Amino acid sequence: MSSSADPKFDAYKERFVEALWKTYPGWASSVGYHNYDSVLVVPDEAARQRELAFSKAHLDSLAQFDPAELSDNNRIDLQMMKAQLESAVWAINEWRSHEWDPSQFNVSGAFAEILNGSYDSLDNRLRNIYRKLANVPAYYEAARKSIVNPTQEHTELAIEQTLGGVSVLEQDLADALLKSALGEDEKRQMKERATLAVTAMRGYADWLKALRPGADGWRSFRVGKERYSRKFEYDIQSRYTAEEVYGKALARKKELHGKMYLLADSLWAKYLGATPRPSDSLQLIRSVIDKISLTHTTPDSFQAAIERQIPVLVQFIKDKNLIYLDPSRPLVVRKEPAYMAGVAGASINAPGPYDKGANTYYNVGSLSGWPNDKAESFLREYNHYTLQILNIHEAIPGHYTQLVYSNQSPSIIKAILGNGTMIEGWAVYTELMMLENGYGNNEPEMWLMYYKWNLRSTCNTILDHDVHVNNLSKEAAMHLLVNEAFQQEAEAAGKWRRATLTQVQLCSYFTGFMEIYDLREEWKARQGGKFDLKAFHEKFLGYGSAPVKYIREMMLKEAGE
Repeated sequence: MSSSADPKFDAYKERFVEALWKTYPGWASSVGYHNYDSVLVVPDEAARQRELAFSKAHLDSLAQFDPAELSDNNRIDLQMMKAQLESAVWAINEWRSHEWDPSQFNVSGAFAEILNGSYDSLDNRLRNIYRKLANVPAYYEAARKSIVNPTQEHTELAIEQTLGGVSVLEQDLADALLKSALGEDEKRQMKERATLAVTAMRGYADWLKALRPGADGWRSFRVGKERYSRKFEYDIQSRYTAEEVYGKALARKKELHGKMYLLADSLWAKYLGATPRPSDSLQLIRSVIDKISLTHTTPDSFQAAIERQIPVLVQFIKDKNLIYLDPSRPLVVRKEPAYMAGVAGASINAPGPYDKGANTYYNVGSLSGWPNDKAESFLREYNHYTLQILNIHEAIPGHYTQLVYSNQSPSIIKAILGNGTMIEGWAVYTELMMLENGYGNNEPEMWLMYYKWNLRSTCNTILDHDVHVNNLSKEAAMHLLVNEAFQQEAEAAGKWRRATLTQVQLCSYFTGFMEIYDLREEWKARQGGKFDLKAFHEKFLGYGSAPVKYIREMMLKEAGE
């Protein structure tokens, strides 16, 4: 479906994207568009005014297009572009995190990405780094002038990350220069410029260390109901409000506790024999989970266990005919690169829309050198059962599969403005979908541990909302995560810290999962006997990484509803 308005809008989108990258060169580099790798924007008031001018000008341009005259694909693109631009205006004028979050000023990640890239020769990448380094002192001077009333939590994070990032310009850059074919004069000039940059970084950290709270103390990290709701609206882009999603999460937690109790009670004798059952249902669940969690791999075999499970997942999906997996886009499991080290676990590095043919890497953290008790706690959390659910989420058919489909979407807009709620929601949805179709042979242990895992995303939403809207204390948060979500103390403490440093993002997992699952059930009811799960999955993913509410609108429209 298209009209005469579509070619005009397509041409406009190309101009918009090019202008977007000129305004946000760091963002461009992160999605594989490297024309502006040498540019480092100084985050001063003039730069913020340029962002505002860009956003307002393009909002005016978008207003000239009638959504009703555009194809479904372009209509979603227009809505996503409008949401992005409105969010940018709100962030500068109202959210104003540049005044209270010192951790948003950090150059080390951008330099690390260029150093560790493979899209160009090392010498060319180093020359871009040299040009980019010139603005680092001005960058941190502008950061100091921007910060007015920071939170203590974001200040401490900024100090930690700034000093941690120094090694990129001190060690990683020096190592790269040794491997390069640059002349000695070029190398000397680069080292001198890097030294000035490191001095600016250390100076910024020292300045932050010297900051003291004002007369009323540090600014609170809690953002309050009104600001939280607005950020939820812009970031999540759900058909539901923040309050509605919070209510659904509370109901889901209660539902999960009921299902877990029935399973744990049936497994009690198998794992705890004649031990008297506790009267507290949550304690009974915890006792059974603790026993099941003792079955896990070893620190040395963590990556090997993941590698063994990937082909099992692939074969299961083929046998059950759940979704098409592109054999030309293999998943490469690798040890987490050194520059990413710090948190053991697993993550996906997918190629951006400008580098679709590159490998997708499944990075697996190393437990090498961990104290025995720390490694044991980690492996109990990622035991024999939950490790499989992790692989479903991160790899197949979760993030890896969805991002392959996203890169095949004809829309560059959906790729670069990808909705995190849809992306995370799909990964959470596939966990349940796989078990619904018999993965794990319907073992009660697998279902119990799945419910525990699903409580994680459910309680993420409850925690985030209660922390920022209802002033939840750390003690109450730890009770929620440890006693009601059955998490290890260390993991719960890390989640509390994350809730103090971020806002709304923790809601994306449950919100996306709920919306996708509800859409599937709605589609199934409408299709009746014609419903085909594989067709639903491929149709849904075919829209790219768009907000679920827009995908739902388009799917129902196609069905004539």
